Amino acid sequence: MAENSLTNSLQKAESYKAESYNDLLKFPDKFSIKVMGAASTDFDTIVIEIVRQHCFDLKADAITRRTSSSGKYLSLTIPFTAQSRTQLDALYRELSHHEQVLMVL
Repeated sequence: MAENSLTNSLQKAESYKAESYNDLLKFPDKFSIKVMGAASTDFDTIVIEIVRQHCFDLKADAITRRTSSSGKYLSLTIPFTAQSRTQLDALYRELSHHEQVLMVL
C-alpha cells in the first residue's frame, strides 16, 4: 500500500514539473541554441543541416561561430523562432544524439 502511495506521489510530481515547465515557455518565441563539438571541417554543415530540418526560418548570417583557444573545439550559437515544445525537444534530441556533437545548450 505504501509503495502505491509513493508511486502516485512521484507521478503527480512529474506531472506538476512538466506543467510548470510548459508554463515558462510561450510559443512562438525567439530562441537560441548552442551546439559544441570537436572542430572539424564539416561540423558547421552537419549542425546547420540538422537545425534546418526543424527550423524553417534559420538565417545562416545570424549564426555565431566560436573556436576554443586551443582550436580543438567549436561552438555554434544559432538563433531561431521556436514554434513549440515538441519542435525544441526533437531538435535537442537529434543534435545530442549525433556522434560529432559533444553538448547542446
